[in-house]
Order: sequence, then structure tokens, then C-alpha cells
Amino acid sequence: MDPLRIAVLDASHGDANTPRNFRRELEADLDRFDVTAGELPPDFAYDGFLVTGSRSSVYWDEDWIAGVEEWAGEAIERGLPALGVCWGHQLLASVLGGTVEDMGVYEVGYSEIEQTGDSPLFSGIGEHFTAFTSHSDAVTELPPGARPLAANEYSNHGFSCGDVFGIQFHPEYDQETARHLIREKELTDDRRRSLLASVTDENHAATREAKRVFENFLAYVRDVRTDDTRDACDPRDDEAASAADSTPTAE
Repeated sequence: MDPLRIAVLDASHGDANTPRNFRRELEADLDRFDVTAGELPPDFAYDGFLVTGSRSSVYWDEDWIAGVEEWAGEAIERGLPALGVCWGHQLLASVLGGTVEDMGVYEVGYSEIEQTGDSPLFSGIGEHFTAFTSHSDAVTELPPGARPLAANEYSNHGFSCGDVFGIQFHPEYDQETARHLIREKELTDDRRRSLLASVTDENHAATREAKRVFENFLAYVRDVRTDDTRDACDPRDDEAASAADSTPTAE
């Protein structure tokens, strides 16, 4: 079978860790586009697409964000499976009619997350799992017809809507990326020291289970190649949960 062709909409503002991490985790032909510089795929000749994290907020009024929303919206209408990670999770939720807001707190570091729904995206991942997180915005209302898949005390951490999947956590992060992010963020000295001390081999090993979302997403994309009967994201779906658990807690 020919390798999958995946468009990567890189919103990381040129962070070198981002393409390195996704090229390591995704066994597919990846075409990367620096969307913050105005780059977008010239067409939709892909098996699927992925939207990365970003230091920007989805709700900012910036031309490049509007361009990503427009391209992603048309790609979804054309039936391309999509996976959004962190900012990408929020972007896809917004494109589909969900709500993204500032949480008022910053979740960062190794977090415990609970599955709240059934999805092939989480196949082989335990009901409770560990992943690295970094976000102060969250999907506070899911798109019409979407199903919540994962959450913790901070926010929704996963949803599905037809062929669209979003995850708030960062399964692609390695220890180098985690340390780089912690050093770059505006944190108190005590919190920075504590977070850097938590980037251990043991904690990183605990996140490996969550990396299965990438293998599972590609397996889903392969199935889509041969299956035209899959369900679309339907706001009339009685089984869909209408809102994410978004009540933040103090850190």
C-alpha cells in the first residue's frame, strides 16, 4: 500500500522541535506548511491533515489564523480526516462551531487525563493516562454533534466529530521539547525549577502510551481510504455531548 500523505499545518511560529517531533511520531509522508508565515497547502490532495500547537490563541484576529480556518474548513467538507493537537485541537473545534476561551489558569507539565468516551483514536490507551500539557486556553463548548473523549480537572482533552479528532495534550513531546518549553514560558522561579525537575526518564516513559494516538489516527486514515460509509459530524446526533467539562481549578 502506498504511504499515507499527510499535510501538517505547523502553527508553532518556527519552533524547530515541532517538525522534528511529528516526523518522528508519524509514519507517513508529511508535507509541512508554516501557516504562521502564510503557507497553506495548494490543494486537498492528501489522505488527511494535522494541525499543531501554537503560542497564539485561536480567537485572535490575525490573517494567518483566518487562512488556516478557511483551509481546514474546506478540507473537512471534502472528507479529509483531521487531527488537531493543543492549539490545533482548539482550532478544529472552533471551525466546527465550538467555543474556545481563556481558562484563567495555565496547565503545564505531566498531567493525568481520563478517557470519557469510546473512540478508535484511544485504542490501546488506558482509561487513565499521563501526557505532557501546556495550555491556558481550552475548548469550553464542543462543536454541535461532537463527542467528548478525554478530560481532566482543567478542561476537555479530546473530542471527535465525524472524521475530525482533537487532543489538548502533547503526545509528541520528548524531554528536550518539554525542557525547552518550560525554560521559555513566563513562570515563577520556583515553578520553573519544579517543572524542570519533573522532566525525568520515568515521567517521560509514562507518556509513551498516549503516543498511540498517532498510530491510531493513521490507521483510521487508512480505513477512510477504502470506506465511504463513515458517519459525518452531525449536530442532530443524540449521543453527542453538547459541552465539555471546563471548570478550571487553581494550580
